[in-house]
Amino acid sequence: MPPRRRPPAGARTDLPPLKIIRKILLLQAAYYFTATVLILFTTLVYGTAFSFDLVLSWNALRGDTTLGWMLGFVWMLNSFLCVIFLLLLVSRSKLIPDFSLTIHFIHLITTTFYTRSLPSNLLWWALQCASAAFMISLGMWACRWRELQPISFGGIGTGSSRQGSGESSQTGESSTGLLSGRGRGRGGEYEMMNMKGDGAV
Repeated sequence: MPPRRRPPAGARTDLPPLKIIRKILLLQAAYYFTATVLILFTTLVYGTAFSFDLVLSWNALRGDTTLGWMLGFVWMLNSFLCVIFLLLLVSRSKLIPDFSLTIHFIHLITTTFYTRSLPSNLLWWALQCASAAFMISLGMWACRWRELQPISFGGIGTGSSRQGSGESSQTGESSTGLLSGRGRGRGGEYEMMNMKGDGAV
C-alpha cells in the first residue's frame, strides 16, 4: 500500500470549513444590519413608514419613484461599508471575489424566499451586479493596499534608522571588523576597512 501523501504545510489551518462558514454568516449579518440601519434612516428622513419589504423585497426597487432610486443609492452605500467588513474578516485579496459573490447569492436566495418569486425587476438585477462589482474591486484594492504596507518589528521604523545612522558608522567597524555602513535603509553603501592584525603594515 503506497504511503499517504501529507498535505502542504498550512493547508489544514489556512481556511477550514467551519471558519469559512463563520465568516460568511458574520458578513451576511453585517450586510443586512448596515442595510437595515441605512434604510431606516432613509425612511425617517423621507417621511415614510419603515418595512422589511424595503430590505428583503425586490419590488421596492423601482425606477419610477424617488424612494426606489434612494434605495438604490442606499444599497450602493451599503456595499461600500461592507468592504470594511471584508477587509477586517477576510483580509486576503484573492478571497474577496468569493465572499462578495456569496453575499449577493445568499441575498438572492433570501429575497426569492421572502417574496416567493424570482426577482424579475431589471433594476434590481442591475443593482446587484453593480454592487458586487463595486465590492470586489474596492475590496481587492483595499486588501492589496494593506498587504503592501511595510511591516514594523517592535516599533523599529525609518525614524529610528535615521537617528541611528550616525552610530552605525561608528559601530560598524567594532561589530564586524570589515564593513562600515555609509547608507540608510536597504540601499546602504559599504566600504571595506583595512584589517589590523599581527604583522599588518
